[in-house]
Amino acid sequence: MSADRVPEKPALEGLEAKWETRWNTDGTYRFDRESATRETIYSIDTPPPTASGSLHIGHVFSYTHTDVVARFQRMRGKSVFYPMGWDDNGLPTERRVQNYYGVRCDPSLPYTDDFVPPFEGGDGKSSKAADQLPISRRNFIELCEMLTKEDEKQFEALWRTLGLSVDWTQTYRTIGSEALFTSQLAFLGNVERGEAYQAMAPTLWDVTFRTAVAQAELEDKEVSAAYHRVSFAKPDGSTIEIETTRPELLAACVALVAHPDDERYQHLFGTTVRTPLFDVEVPVLAHHLAQKDKGSGIAMICTFGDVTDVVWWRELDLPNRAIMGFDGRLIDEAPDAIVSADGQAAYAQLAGKTVFSAKQTIVELLRASGDLIGDIRPITHAVKFFEKGDRPLEIVSTRQWYIRNGARDETLRARLIQHGNELQWHPEFMKVRYENWVNGLTGDWLISRQRFFGVPLPIWYPLDADGNAVHGEPIVATRDLLPVDPSSDAAPGYTEDQRGQAGGFVGEVDVMDTWATSSLTPQLAGGWERDPELFDLVYPYSLRPQGQDIIRTWLFSTMLRSEQQHGKSPWAHAALSGFIVDPDRKKMSKSKGNVVTPAGMLEQHGSDAVRYWAASSRLGTDAAFDPQNPTQIKIGRRLAIKILNASKFILGFEGAADAAVTEKLDQSMLAALSTVVGQATTAFENYDHARALEVTESFFWTFCDDYLELVKERAYGETGDGQASAVAALRTALATLLRLFAPFVPFATEEAWSWSNETSVHLASWPVASELAAGSTGNSALLDLSSRALTGIRRAKTDAKASQKSPVTSAVISGTAPEIALLAQASEDLKAVGRIEELTFVEGSELAVSDIVLTVVSAS
Repeated sequence: MSADRVPEKPALEGLEAKWETRWNTDGTYRFDRESATRETIYSIDTPPPTASGSLHIGHVFSYTHTDVVARFQRMRGKSVFYPMGWDDNGLPTERRVQNYYGVRCDPSLPYTDDFVPPFEGGDGKSSKAADQLPISRRNFIELCEMLTKEDEKQFEALWRTLGLSVDWTQTYRTIGSEALFTSQLAFLGNVERGEAYQAMAPTLWDVTFRTAVAQAELEDKEVSAAYHRVSFAKPDGSTIEIETTRPELLAACVALVAHPDDERYQHLFGTTVRTPLFDVEVPVLAHHLAQKDKGSGIAMICTFGDVTDVVWWRELDLPNRAIMGFDGRLIDEAPDAIVSADGQAAYAQLAGKTVFSAKQTIVELLRASGDLIGDIRPITHAVKFFEKGDRPLEIVSTRQWYIRNGARDETLRARLIQHGNELQWHPEFMKVRYENWVNGLTGDWLISRQRFFGVPLPIWYPLDADGNAVHGEPIVATRDLLPVDPSSDAAPGYTEDQRGQAGGFVGEVDVMDTWATSSLTPQLAGGWERDPELFDLVYPYSLRPQGQDIIRTWLFSTMLRSEQQHGKSPWAHAALSGFIVDPDRKKMSKSKGNVVTPAGMLEQHGSDAVRYWAASSRLGTDAAFDPQNPTQIKIGRRLAIKILNASKFILGFEGAADAAVTEKLDQSMLAALSTVVGQATTAFENYDHARALEVTESFFWTFCDDYLELVKERAYGETGDGQASAVAALRTALATLLRLFAPFVPFATEEAWSWSNETSVHLASWPVASELAAGSTGNSALLDLSSRALTGIRRAKTDAKASQKSPVTSAVISGTAPEIALLAQASEDLKAVGRIEELTFVEGSELAVSDIVLTVVSAS
């Protein structure tokens, strides 16, 4: 060690910039592909954060969990494949671009060269579509590309500050040319194998975003509603009453339904009734999903009021009389079943109205006709929303593309469950969430979206002699055409001038659901079909780390695509992080407005401190975070500072690190440390990083507060076996502790390590018990007993109102015979640290710190 390497006053400030620059220059974390083999690689399917807006403290929490694993595996000798992706394709990006630039996409408009948006930097809090400048799809996509690239630069800078040991040469984007190729190629495989298909079917629809929504993107929210009791006419002139929260859909009614065991309605099954106002004859049917104790026990089936209506419609083979438009308003034309003049006149009063206005109108009409019975009864109930939306979903009939997911295929479902059983879950209880999702699927995966910034579906449709699209005969792209955009590239076998012409073609304008691309992150990062050698090295991956809230989306969809394409699970392990909750135990989310951005925390407390807070939580466990009083972060900062100061102190002793460790107390310390190494290693192997940190930190404070104090007088002493033993033990312990802490606090450990080493601590080998051979014959109990004795000596001096430096003429320590025998081996160190002239051991009851008796020379 060169003395000039150790700073006069070690500090955390500036370490992030210093070491991130050095790591980047030296390629410290670069994936060593040339020397790697399948057996030596540890590959991580890293979550690609959504590149729109800003990262929040929850990202720091979960990504730190991944990074400590990556660092541990690298120190274990693995060649770590640790890429980073950017999920820049999706609705959040489109909304951010609209709000940031004050624009909206209108595909009918032509492209504008050198387009300049109205403004930059809008917050979008009061942005309305009517106030946004309409621009062409190509112009809009260019703005999306421009803004996401800027966001990605900021995200990367923050990740580097946090100290993620990512290989920044291994990055990808979910909208880049490679992602387009991979996503479209995987889709072609789905089509060829019969796993992808298109169908006209009821579709959950967000009227704000104007797009279809998949089952996995749903969120239930409690909203206010009201039951309306409405009478239907039976053939004999009597009536039957139903209760509904959606009277505005009365024109879409196709049947009434009750439970087959409900004796009140069994005699009506197979008969018909007529709807009020619209006078349409509908059947009364039985189905097990009808609830006898809900409302009047009999319900109207509309196409479509909710997902149960869809199930009834499909299983009871009912007609489709959909009246809801894509814009959330009732369509202009009444269903064909409404033939009476009064019925058509009633519908005319509803056409074009929003759901809210239509409900008001239908209630007035029902009151006037006498078909609204009694008072309207307010309730609250759960309604389905798009997870990113703020208005209830509607169900409309659309033509969409689907991928089979096991909902109607028992063989595929069984394979997905099998893969889930083969996967090592951390924590184990998370597996049931996956199984519940797979077993609870009710429909195939809807992957088409009515958006603009996404991966285009590589499909065209021929036009017949009348110019109508023949959807049943799609023209599928070939591999050599990929990546392709059917909205601007001509279909195979056609020329561009045949677009939109009778006998020509039309391109599919929908894009893929963002999860249809994100489900391919193993293939995207690993170079599937682009770099077969790399893919064979890293796939299946060692680890999928992610949040527990996206098991049903990201984890499941990736498992599905891997089963379809490769017939196997894409990973060996899955690590699921918990949520960040605020002081009121509410999950932090942008929608709740309680999110904390991490930049200020990192700047104020330092990255090591923030990482310590994150790493202190076990996988699957929620962590409370109070930005006004970040206790754990403050503890982490104290630890990082102590690591620097303890390292400086230890390296200040003169002596050889390879000298023999001869003293019993030194051997005891190394024996205890050997146990810590074993416990930390086992914890990491079990993906319990928090336990590894806990045992290491607990030992470290004992080491600093007690052992260092006990041996420092000897380490400062004249050259001899005792002094050499102390210095060698201290140096050995420091080298071990720095490596144990390295995954958690990478900046402080790298700084301290650099004072006595030429290479990075993060490329050093993980400590093993055999390195601490001197402690293998030591008794670790001696360190504990000595620590307790030191505590007793300190307490006795405090009780005597004496300084800790006050000399002591005599001290008496009592304990059991085995304790006394052990403590006698550390008597000289105890005398030195306590400034004790005469130390006596007395056999008695078990050593208690309160029983230690001192005679203090001076109370000054």
